[in-house]
Amino acid sequence: MTKVITIAGSDASGGAGLEADLKTFAEYGLYGMAAVTAIATMDPDNGWAHSVFPVDEGALRSQLVTAFKGVGAGAAKSGMLGTFYAVDLTAAFIKTYGIQHYVLDPVMVCKGADEALNPELNANVADKLLPLAEVVTPNLFETSQLSGIRDVSSIEKMKEAARIIHGKGARNVFVKGGAKLPNQSKALDIFFDGKNFELLEGDLVSTRWTHGAGCTTSAAICAGLARGLSPLEATVLAKKFITSSLKNSFALNSWVGPGNPSAWRKDRLFGA
Repeated sequence: MTKVITIAGSDASGGAGLEADLKTFAEYGLYGMAAVTAIATMDPDNGWAHSVFPVDEGALRSQLVTAFKGVGAGAAKSGMLGTFYAVDLTAAFIKTYGIQHYVLDPVMVCKGADEALNPELNANVADKLLPLAEVVTPNLFETSQLSGIRDVSSIEKMKEAARIIHGKGARNVFVKGGAKLPNQSKALDIFFDGKNFELLEGDLVSTRWTHGAGCTTSAAICAGLARGLSPLEATVLAKKFITSSLKNSFALNSWVGPGNPSAWRKDRLFGA
């Protein structure tokens, strides 16, 4: 059975982070493992306010040794890393164990408007992990941070940013415009392999329950690569996967709701 690992934060509500990744891996018929970088909790007595508790360096290293050395992985993805040592350890294990199918979800927390909460950490992610990524999956805010283009609000700007990000080392760039592009009737994303652009269109799903959508998308791309799909094929299938998930999204409570990754089973394109 093909084994894959996510290096990411744990979401105590179960909708995002490594919980979303592991659910996605299972839907693709893969054996999922996780190295926990941080634990995110939410306070129902304080408007669902978030707290993040980083896992210490030694504990993270031990998890990575267990998964990479003790079990082995055919593919890997990273999500929220949160600390400089998590970035460094991720880069070291990806290189040491020769992981070719590595998907970087460059999770960046927004401080406000177009300002990053931790620009130095984001720069470290770009420097250490972009050159290792078979596919990088930034949303529009992350695309702006990685490319240096302040206003990524059109297809042409997405393409310009993708060229810059590719130039920093990522072999394939998937810029997620989704529902964030203005005046669009479709969910529009850009895939760039260094030579050709592909405009990926999908149904624009009207829902407020999108918790974990980015995590799920990057995990689905990683899973597709692990199953032998090309980067473009894996991304196209991942877009179908997340669209199905969001069409069947639901509320966990009054604050948040995730997609439903099991919704695509009736349309599954390959057997486990």
